Amino acid sequence: MSDFAPTVGVVSTHPRNMPADHAALPVWNAENWFYEDWPVSQKIRSLRRTMAEGDSHLFNTLVLDIHPYVQDQMFAESDGIFGKRLIAGAFVFSAGLGLVATNCVNAFSYGYDKLRFIKPVFIGDTIYSIRSNLDKKPRYKEMGLIRASYEVFKGEGELVLYCEHLQTVKYRNPADFFGETEK
Repeated sequence: MSDFAPTVGVVSTHPRNMPADHAALPVWNAENWFYEDWPVSQKIRSLRRTMAEGDSHLFNTLVLDIHPYVQDQMFAESDGIFGKRLIAGAFVFSAGLGLVATNCVNAFSYGYDKLRFIKPVFIGDTIYSIRSNLDKKPRYKEMGLIRASYEVFKGEGELVLYCEHLQTVKYRNPADFFGETEK
């Protein structure tokens, strides 16, 4: 049994512009936690996702990535060092983090640190992610700063990407952090 309470889809945001009985339902893939609720050392794992050729092409088209390693099968097989096409690192990053992303209405992305593409991911590889809550500290008058690591794995546990996500998160009670924050 986990030491942490569930955090996903536990309560509703209670939007005013829908029927009250709908607004009262827990929201799928959403967290309503505040800075005080964020459990340091909690880990979550995603479901798996196979990186399909069509998804790769769509992503590359959207971001205008026409590098031969991701778009040119003949080049990748004959002149590329891997002998097959890669999934763009930006897509591995986006999909890997998306697998464990939730929609916390109290958190805002502050940036990413230590982003590393450790191993290549190829069309047809299956990935999954683990998010680890690393630490938190009071930062601003209304929000604290939290840091989580994201590890993206392929196959049966081969690490392919690592990064740390920084987020600002609203305090439930900002007065509790008076004197501990920047202006």
